[in-house]
Amino acid sequence: MSDAAQLIQKIRATLAPCRLGEWPTPLEPAPALARALGLAELALKREDRASQRYGGNKVRGLEFLLAGASPGTVFVTVGGTGSTHCLATAVHAAAAGGRAALAQFPQPVTPLSEAVATACEQRAALVVRARMRATLPVAMLEVWRRARALGPRRWIPGGGAHPRAVVGHLLAGLELTAQTAHPPDAIVLPLGTGGTAAGLALAVGALGWPTRVVGVRVAPIVIANRWRTLRLAHAARRLLAHRGVPLPAPCSLEIVDRLGEGYGHPTSDGEAARRLASEHGLTLDSTYGAKAFGLLMRRGTWNVQRVVFWHTFAVP
Repeated sequence: MSDAAQLIQKIRATLAPCRLGEWPTPLEPAPALARALGLAELALKREDRASQRYGGNKVRGLEFLLAGASPGTVFVTVGGTGSTHCLATAVHAAAAGGRAALAQFPQPVTPLSEAVATACEQRAALVVRARMRATLPVAMLEVWRRARALGPRRWIPGGGAHPRAVVGHLLAGLELTAQTAHPPDAIVLPLGTGGTAAGLALAVGALGWPTRVVGVRVAPIVIANRWRTLRLAHAARRLLAHRGVPLPAPCSLEIVDRLGEGYGHPTSDGEAARRLASEHGLTLDSTYGAKAFGLLMRRGTWNVQRVVFWHTFAVP
């Protein structure tokens, strides 16, 4: 058994997450897509296949955030109307014997975000939608108050941005050692609330790889920034150290801004990337994946030829 596999086992035994996903998720070579992008190698980390119930990168963190809750717990969280975190929480809360209550803010409508919004309405026990982003705090207070009547409550931060959830994404990064013969030049992923990027930075640091972790910012800078992401990584590292699992410091994190007009608003580069990916059988959402993938179409003078793209979106 490799050192990484032993570390994965030790972390799972120490923190005792619930089992929601099917691990490892595939690392899928995409040679035709690599040629279209001018890359020597491209591999897709298929987090969208994390679970047959509903996949996506959020399943990783929810295994740790839902663990240990009493039956009937109401997991209260927040996100946009097209939030895959909200949908994943609703789906997997039920699998863990609980229910979900959601506070949501409006975001631009695309076919995929609309499908996610509809699924949230169908799967959550309670949904309170703010009429505008400025009134989201009111919606959050209302959903927390109303959730009391449904059962014992547990708060889940927006996007699952919590040190325990970061540990789940650390495990995802450690999986790569058994899936690739050599470290990639770069791991590229969308950067929203930062939990996935924080976990990958920890994983690359733990493995001692020279790999660059590149977060493509798709949310406002007050949420998606280097300080907040690395703060999550260091908090997860401290959590593990207190449980007897010391880790090296996370690697550095590069951030590239591809937000465009705002959160959820499609960009021309992103939509071009989404169309190209679709031609090769890969479904990207306009809010996250398409903007991140667009960076690979315009990588400029990047000295990278072997890339892992973190595919976070699961079609509902």
